[in-house]
Amino acid sequence: MLINRPAVLVAITAGLAAASVAFMSDAGGEDRRAQDAPIRVATAVFAGGCFACVEADLDSIGGVIETVPGYTGGTVDHPRYKQVISGRTGHYSAVKVTYDPSQVSYNELAEKFIRSIDPTDQDGQFCDRGETYRSAIFVSGQSERNAAVSVVSGAQRALGKDVVTEIRPLTTFWPAEDQYQDYYLKNASKYAGQRVACGRDQRVAEIWGNEGPAL
Repeated sequence: MLINRPAVLVAITAGLAAASVAFMSDAGGEDRRAQDAPIRVATAVFAGGCFACVEADLDSIGGVIETVPGYTGGTVDHPRYKQVISGRTGHYSAVKVTYDPSQVSYNELAEKFIRSIDPTDQDGQFCDRGETYRSAIFVSGQSERNAAVSVVSGAQRALGKDVVTEIRPLTTFWPAEDQYQDYYLKNASKYAGQRVACGRDQRVAEIWGNEGPAL
């Protein structure tokens, strides 16, 4: 989902339109250079159950530019939703985040993500059960891995319980079908009812409290 953050989006659009756009990858990051306004954007991938809920939570974070629900971690190319939820593809329900690292760091994103889920649940997330809905942080490069390890170990210390959120190497990310992109915006009333019925926010509050302990 593309968020309305004018300054960032205008600069990115200008950069993409310019003839001298350069791309460099480092731990999931990309450098996009416009003629007069260099901007660096980076990506991160998180799995936390219902990807509409994860997308909505991540979109609320300052510095996030775009979120894309999809599938990753499995062995099937071009997976479809029904294939993935069957549990036979090895894929996780996940969200790819594009963000501005000058506004929010990877470590901050990972901390906010883990506080939005139940990292102690090894069988799924909230009312979404099964391997497809397990929580995970998919990392690219050692710096992301170090940050993810720090966040997971910090959550374990803060909660005093085993944290089972996995740290996995990033593989190909497959965007979900169009009807699942921006689902929480396109189907706002239905989504809100589903989120309440699933007990997601209630359980998060029980685990983390209103503010959440420091990690």
